[in-house]
Amino acid sequence: IMWTMLGMTTLPHIGGFLGGLITRSEVKTWYTTIRKPSWRPPNAAFPVVWTCLYTGMGYGSYLVYKELGGLTEDAVVPLGLYGLQLALNWAWTPIFFGAHKLKWALVEIVFLTGTVGATMVSWYPISRTATLLLAPYLSWLCLATALNYCIWRDNPEKKDN
Repeated sequence: IMWTMLGMTTLPHIGGFLGGLITRSEVKTWYTTIRKPSWRPPNAAFPVVWTCLYTGMGYGSYLVYKELGGLTEDAVVPLGLYGLQLALNWAWTPIFFGAHKLKWALVEIVFLTGTVGATMVSWYPISRTATLLLAPYLSWLCLATALNYCIWRDNPEKKDN
């Protein structure tokens, strides 16, 4: 059980780490050339925030897994939604920082935010603690969605492919 908890808590960090490899170079190059709102968080805040958010969501998934007795039939929806939001989370960075597709990143993050909301609704009857562990994540996604929108609005793409 200890290894399951550690594995599920660590899992979200894998995509975060891989996304960080893309982001690291783009933040110093492309990202400096685009217009961003004055209220955006400092670049140094993002790795700290994401470390906390990934840890919270990972541990929350473990609480749901444990409460439902593992990968049971009852776990299909709550852990399936969790897996979907995690895949959407990991996909955002390559779209925004890798491909520089600001509009598609915005569409994607709206779906991600909705999926996190749905995950929270599905988790609530199982574990309120797990649900609350996703609350800072949902809040951050609202900020990130607004940031993505402003960057898209203020940086018109030359040609949409």
